[in-house]
Amino acid sequence: MTTVGLLYPGHAAEDDFPRIEVMLDSDIRVPLFHTDIDEDARRVENLREAGAPDRLSAGVEELRMAGAESLVWACSGGSFAYGWDGAHQQAAGLARAAGLPASSSSVAFVQAVRELGASRVAVAATYSEDVAALFAGFLKSGGVEVTATRGSGIIAASEAAAADVELVKELAVAGDHPDAEVVLLPDNALHTAAYVPELEELLGKPVLTANQVAVWEGLRLAERRIWAPTLGTLFATREPPLGASEPRGIEVRE
Repeated sequence: MTTVGLLYPGHAAEDDFPRIEVMLDSDIRVPLFHTDIDEDARRVENLREAGAPDRLSAGVEELRMAGAESLVWACSGGSFAYGWDGAHQQAAGLARAAGLPASSSSVAFVQAVRELGASRVAVAATYSEDVAALFAGFLKSGGVEVTATRGSGIIAASEAAAADVELVKELAVAGDHPDAEVVLLPDNALHTAAYVPELEELLGKPVLTANQVAVWEGLRLAERRIWAPTLGTLFATREPPLGASEPRGIEVRE
């Protein structure tokens, strides 16, 4: 069994994660601990407050007790709002506190783009334009070319969580760009787990979503590969030989 521990801010689209467990159809568990938020808003100051060390440390011991082998802060904005260096420092702090390899959804996006062998992406964000631009800047710091960035002005996580598949499709189509090899939807409050193959068929290219990449990143850090095309191209890039082990690459355990 492989256990990926997740820290998740407040309550929004956390039911994506048990859905992903079912879709993986394997011995993988993704226990989740809810961290506190002061306000249901994704403004820069709110996002930075959500990712403050004292808030994140609250759930670390519970996830350790759940047998987590890796830890992911499942909040894109609560990590990229700190910038490239700050997000990696945040993950390193989690790794020290947990004694486990740790990462975040924003770091996971960069790793996932590399996994797909892509270099050019489009950002289809629910956020306001200024927050979406912060994410684009984060990606550029990670060596990813951003061909287009679109913010949709959804400030509240609860509003994003209420979006149905048709609205998610509209967001993805509006944010796509002809030069982009991959489209990114960076919001852990957005339900996307059940829609990824449908989005990829609609756009004709791989789609990466926040909850999808958070689980993938945790599995990568735990050195566990799994073949699950129902979760999109990211989980179907290649099927590893039986018993093969994947290199971790850069790890934030300290």
